[in-house]
Amino acid sequence: MTGRRRTRSTFLPGLLTRHARHGVLCAGAAVACASLLAGCGVVPGTTGGVGDDPITVMTWAPQDTKATNKPGMPAFARAYARWINAKGGINGRKLNVLTCNDHNDSVAAAKCARQAAKENAVAVVGSYSQYADSFFPSLEGAGIPYIGGYGITNAEFTSPLSYPVNGGQPALLAGLGKALADCGPVALIRPDTIAGDQLPPLLDSGLKAGGHQASKDQRAAEDATEYDGQAARALRATTTTPGDEGCVVPALGDRNGTYMDSFRRAREDYPDVRTAAVLGSVDQTVIDATGGASGPYEGSYITGWYPVASDPRWDGMKQVIRDEAFDDNRIDPADAGVQTTWIAYTVFRKVVESLGSGEVTADTVTEALDNGLRIGTGGLTPTLRWRFQDRLASVGFPRLVNANVTLQVVREGRLVSARKGFVDTTRILQNADVNY
Repeated sequence: MTGRRRTRSTFLPGLLTRHARHGVLCAGAAVACASLLAGCGVVPGTTGGVGDDPITVMTWAPQDTKATNKPGMPAFARAYARWINAKGGINGRKLNVLTCNDHNDSVAAAKCARQAAKENAVAVVGSYSQYADSFFPSLEGAGIPYIGGYGITNAEFTSPLSYPVNGGQPALLAGLGKALADCGPVALIRPDTIAGDQLPPLLDSGLKAGGHQASKDQRAAEDATEYDGQAARALRATTTTPGDEGCVVPALGDRNGTYMDSFRRAREDYPDVRTAAVLGSVDQTVIDATGGASGPYEGSYITGWYPVASDPRWDGMKQVIRDEAFDDNRIDPADAGVQTTWIAYTVFRKVVESLGSGEVTADTVTEALDNGLRIGTGGLTPTLRWRFQDRLASVGFPRLVNANVTLQVVREGRLVSARKGFVDTTRILQNADVNY
């Protein structure tokens, strides 16, 4: 379509070929050879952690940009390093955390990956970037595993060196669609981008599973300063039948707040239309800022990857924040990015512990993960285990091993659990029409 803006952040389906996987394995072998040379003193530092040497990892995320920002993720990673090192490190080795700002820019994202390779990082842990096409080639070339990305790109669910801890946007949208099956007409407001093009079939897969008709797809500019026209059209589209008011689902990332300002103004004549969203675009801070119990999110269903922030299973993460970052307002324990970083470092710590007194390199970390190591996260996710071809390989997500989501609802201005436990969206995603 002429004039449409396109980005490289996509959920385009498809599997890596056997040839591509072979290339990554060869890269891993190259790293192993480099480790042997380091043992001989030829390439200093490439082992990443032998004996008492520090173990180096990297965490990256965008900061100080006009789009999505996740400063809490690298800030928490540094706090985690201080906390674990105060306890003697991991298996007696200090943890050295490097951080990088990808600036929501493909060139900067690639630069972060090259820095990770140059600094001999053994893994990239708990990070956020929408430019996987830019950073994965450098990581794969160096054999560096990507543990616990935020789950916003297709490559995070296809690369053999990716180890996601959540189901990303696919699981959130599929779970939300299932939750909205008892709603009237559903309108999806999403970016007019390639990434946005992938959202309707995911939401519709959940709606279809609940016996609901497909959503009414409405495109919008992802960087607009107002959405008055889109909000009015969405409200009209969800009230086609009197008494059968529907739901509006904004999926515009950081522009959700701008959209909801327009929605609030246009909603006066449609008081019974509900909203729904996925966590990451809406959290307790957003709910408070938009009026709490009197705001547009009251009664809204919101899907997340993990239990609500008040759940005691987050006590370990909160202890790290209290001990090492209590006055750092960048770190919000209710932020899905901070939560993902905590889970990713939990995974990394258990991988290193499984290696005992052996070498800690990018290659040995990858080998431990690929050999079927089962990792518990204290109930925040199901037990995690990665295999190259998993249950969702047929729809282009071979590395997606955790399709569970939680269903939350805004009641009296507070985000609380709407249903106990997790909802497994695996079967819904297997039936999603994403191969188009």
